[in-house]
Amino acid sequence: MQTTPAIPPRRLLARLLAPLLGSALLVAGGAALANTSAGGTIRIVVGAPPGGAPDTVARIVAQHMQVGGRAVMVENKNGAASMIAAAYVARARPDGNTLLLASQTTVAVAPTLQNVTTFDPLKDFTGVALVGSAPQVLLAGPKLRANSVQELIAQAKAAPGEIDFCSGGIGTSPYMAAVLFAQTAGIELHSIPFAGEQACITEMLAGRLPFMFANASTALPYMKDQRLRALAVTSKARVSFAPQLPTTAEAGLKDYEVATWLGLLAPAATPPDVVNALNAEVRRVLRLPDVREKLEAQGYALSDDSPAAFTRYYQADRDKWVRLIQTAGIKQNP
Repeated sequence: MQTTPAIPPRRLLARLLAPLLGSALLVAGGAALANTSAGGTIRIVVGAPPGGAPDTVARIVAQHMQVGGRAVMVENKNGAASMIAAAYVARARPDGNTLLLASQTTVAVAPTLQNVTTFDPLKDFTGVALVGSAPQVLLAGPKLRANSVQELIAQAKAAPGEIDFCSGGIGTSPYMAAVLFAQTAGIELHSIPFAGEQACITEMLAGRLPFMFANASTALPYMKDQRLRALAVTSKARVSFAPQLPTTAEAGLKDYEVATWLGLLAPAATPPDVVNALNAEVRRVLRLPDVREKLEAQGYALSDDSPAAFTRYYQADRDKWVRLIQTAGIKQNP
């Protein structure tokens, strides 16, 4: 009778442990997040009301995130140009459970214009993941006689301060884009504030205001049906949603570039392994075809940056806008 040879004890132990070790490797990537806090919900705090562009982007990303088996929800804390939301997250426990959906307004423009002291945009946050960036569009109505960036600049130089632009008011992204445009071109424009981009669009369509810088998601419908004219995009390169449209640099203003970006920040002391795990999950979500289609339809070029790369990006962008506020003498309540 043939007998099976005995398995040496060390080899037997290795066979028994192999499945366990394999399982450990499979869950290692999510362990950092699973152990940050027992149960509970991970919150993405948005400093804007439901239904707006930041809120929509946050919800598209959040609904696809899978973080240690826990839900990811969006919490709106509107007010003070996102400063209420930013201060709240800056004071949150640095455990990866509370994140801030941030933009250049959050880290640069609003803190500077409001002289915010409740948090420090550089010291109190660390970058988790850049979701994406979208250009603005130089959008012209029937009142604007210029058909190109160069014609607009020439007309403004011929009549300093007499050409109006519309925006949602001091500190909004379209306002800052227009001020940077004027400073870069060496011209003087006159600001007419309205209650948001849609109000500006209405005035332009009625022929009462000549032009504005509009976020891509706002401009796209009016570009497609040709009710308004797009003269240029503010990005470094041409965009897929309007490849025929020149960049502002191509149109003659070579040192001009503006991107409206959205990304996730965490409290500064959040452990690196938690930040890296969150970053990996956001990047996974951004590669999903459904997510990519929805965000690109709003004009966003999606990111695939590391936390360190995103941190460098938003800090450099902050420097740019703080410098503009100082050199242009922009005041919240002039």
